[in-house]
Amino acid sequence: MNLVKTLSAFLVVGAIATSCEKKEVETTDMSASTEAAMDSTAMDSPAVVNSPNIVGVASGNADFSTLVSAVQAAGLVETLSGAGPFTVFAPTNAAFDKLPAGTVEGLLKPESLDKLKSVLTYHVVSGKFDAAAVTDAINKGNGKYTVNTVNGGAIDLSLKDGKVMLTDANGGMSTVVMADVPASNGVIHAIDTVVMPK
Repeated sequence: MNLVKTLSAFLVVGAIATSCEKKEVETTDMSASTEAAMDSTAMDSPAVVNSPNIVGVASGNADFSTLVSAVQAAGLVETLSGAGPFTVFAPTNAAFDKLPAGTVEGLLKPESLDKLKSVLTYHVVSGKFDAAAVTDAINKGNGKYTVNTVNGGAIDLSLKDGKVMLTDANGGMSTVVMADVPASNGVIHAIDTVVMPK
C-alpha cells in the first residue's frame, strides 16, 4: 500500500495494503446480512472506485504521517496493497504522541520489526466495516461486537455517547474520532489512541 508505506506506523499499513489477500472477518454475534452489508457498503460507488487505496489516502493526510512511516518501516506496503477490502482503525499522530516517550522510536528500530508488524496489523480488519454497519452489529450484539484483526488478536467494539469505542486485548480504550474515510480497497476510521495486542 502506498499509504501503508506512509502509514506504516500502524493501521494504515493494514488498510493501505491493497495487495493483501482478503481474509474473512471473524465476528461474534453477527448476522449474515449485517456481515454482507459491511463488506459491500458503497464499494461499488464511483466515488469509492475512483479514490486512492488506503495507503494513498493515508499518505495524503498529514495527521497520519507517523502511521505511514511505521508502515514503511515494517515492510508491509506490498503485503497490504492487495485488493482487500480492509478496515483500518488508523491512529492519528496525536494518538502516537500519547504513547510513553521512546515507544515509537523503539518500534521503528530494525530489531523491533516483528513487534511493529504485530502492532500495525492489530489495527487492520479484513472486510469493509463502515460506521453504520459497525453500529448495527454492536446493537445486535447487546452492546458489544468483537472483530478479529489481521494480527490474529481480537478487538471489542462498543458505543459510548454515540461514538464507537475500541477495547484492546489489554483493556486499553480508543475512540473513533473520524469515521468512514473511503478508499478504493476499504475504509479508514481515525482513532485517538493506539490499541495494543497482547
